[in-house]
Order: sequence, then C-alpha cells, then structure tokens
Amino acid sequence: MDVRFAWMLCVLCLVITVRAFTQEGFKEVLLKQLGLSEVPKLHKRDLVDLVIPDHVRNKYISMLKRHRVKRRALPSLAGILRGIPGNAGEVLYSDTTTRQNLIFDMEGRIPKNSEVTMAELKLFKKPLDRANLPAKQSHRPVSNARVSVYWVQRQHDGTNRTSLIDSRLVPIRESGWKNFDVTQAVHYWLRNKRREPMFLEVWIEGERVGSHASEMAKAVRFTSQDPKDKALGKPELVLYTLDLEDYGGPGDCKEEAVPGKSTCCRQKHYISFRELAWTQYWIIEPAGYEAYRCSGGCLQLPSPLRRFSYGERACAMAESSPLPMMYLVKRGNRTEIEAAEFPNMIVEKCSCVTDG
Repeated sequence: MDVRFAWMLCVLCLVITVRAFTQEGFKEVLLKQLGLSEVPKLHKRDLVDLVIPDHVRNKYISMLKRHRVKRRALPSLAGILRGIPGNAGEVLYSDTTTRQNLIFDMEGRIPKNSEVTMAELKLFKKPLDRANLPAKQSHRPVSNARVSVYWVQRQHDGTNRTSLIDSRLVPIRESGWKNFDVTQAVHYWLRNKRREPMFLEVWIEGERVGSHASEMAKAVRFTSQDPKDKALGKPELVLYTLDLEDYGGPGDCKEEAVPGKSTCCRQKHYISFRELAWTQYWIIEPAGYEAYRCSGGCLQLPSPLRRFSYGERACAMAESSPLPMMYLVKRGNRTEIEAAEFPNMIVEKCSCVTDG
C-alpha cells in the first residue's frame, strides 16, 4: 500500500466516522477503500469448504492482539466460571481438525454497572500419551499444534456461525495450563443480550498443511467439561471487571445532561456485520464491533471571536483507532480471503471542534 493510498483511506474513514456511520456511508467508504464499484455478489455457498490460509489467519490475529481494547490498571476479579458439565464435553474429530465444545453460564455472573475489561479461557493440556502419536515416518518434525478459540452464535434458524477470537501454537509434548484471550467473545455475548449460556469451540489443527501435521495435532488433549473426564484442571473462564462508579470512561455519554454546558461526548454505537445484508457473507471477521460516535452540543465562542472568521463549534472525533478485518474477495471464479487494517474505524475520543 503506497503512502498516497494509505492517506486516502484515513481521510475516507475519518469522514464516515464523523458522519456517525450511516449504513450507506459505511458501505461507500469500504468500497472505496477496497477499490470496488459495488459490493461483491457473494452467497452463503461461497463460504462452503472455504479455508482461511495460515498466513491470513496469523496476520489477522497479530493485528487483533496489537489493537485489543486497552486494559485499565488493576481490574478486579469478577469470578472464575467452571462451565456447565454434560454435553459440553463433546469432542469431535475429523481428518484435519479436533473440535471441543465448551459452555459457560454467564447469567448473573457479571456485576451490575461494571465493564468486562478482560476475559481469559484457561485450558489444561493433558500429558502426552505417546500411543496417540502417529508412527514415525520420514517427515519434517512437527513440534506444535494450532489451537484456535471461536465464539459460537446460535442462529434463529438452528444453524451456527462462528467468530475467530484467539489462536496460538501449543507445544505438543508439553502439558499444563494454556491461556487464551476471549475478551471479544464475552463482549459479543453481552451485545447479543440473549438469556442463554456462552458457547465456545476449541479447534485443534496441524501447525502447517499436510496429513502428518494433522495426525500429530490429534495427540493434543485438553480436559473437558464432561463429568466422565476425571482429569484434574477443568476448563475455566476468568472474568476481570471494573466498577464504572469509580472508573467510568472519561468523555463517555451519561444520561443526565447539564443545561448551559457542553454535552459533547462519546456514545456507544454498535455495528453488526452479521445483521447487515450486504456484509454478512462479505466480512468474515469480526462479527461486529463497537464503533462509538460523537453526539451532543458544544458551547459557542463569544461573538467578538466570530468576527475573525471562527465558525461554530461542533462535537466531532478527536482520536480514533483502526479495526482489523478479514473479508472475501472474488477473483474470477475464485473466492479468496484477505486481512487488512482499516484506520479511523473506532472513535476513541470526542471533542468540540471550531470550524475555521
């Protein structure tokens, strides 16, 4: 990406952020950023058997980790959730992937008037059973398995959609606790506002393409929520929260407005890519995000200053941050996945700006 093109993306995203992310404006910006004249004609069938290449997934995860929501200092521990035993212990095997389902009862576990600043999924990797290793052959050595955590969204039609949350390489021959950052999954669950548990899936895959790496990855075993699994170290979900009474985000909107004063503030504004018809098959990750927007009025300058070409003051974005995304591209008859970072997509701070 050359400097001129990068500058154009920043300007386009800035414009749409100030306009509070109208659907049509948001669509226009994305198309211009990607050099497209219209939304690609993509269908659900384009997602069938579509595999995210390792280099694209690693690039996306790297960008996600770099731009995670900033942790505030010393959050309080809200609790350690042990999960719901029973069917959640199901482990499924295929030629290339091992999948383990996890269910956590979240209802009433997050204190009122608090914010989840961090959530960790802790999985205990069982000691290696060498009987599960494939027979030695003349292959390149395989030391790790790729472990990815997905948030599972139950659709009203009975189907599931998954969103990649975290991914890392885990040494095959090491045992012990492995931690995954699932803060985004908890935020998705909170946004969904459904009275149901939070569903996660753990995928265990080969660290590289090939049958030998896949077979080696099958030797990786984590303890499950199944009561029949007598191994120590059940899966845990650790939640960290902040009491907003003491640590309310500066500059964020509150319900009460003080008459005669500036009311410019940052207001929550969630964009769901799963609910927008034109993005649900085009944007693979994330499922949606908290974009925020600036709202409210500003105190105007005294009239003498207006004679010197100063215009009205308006509430506008003062600071922003980028959003990593994975999306589909059509190249002839081929459908491919790409990852990119789109600047100025998240409003971090609002301020009163004077025109002129």
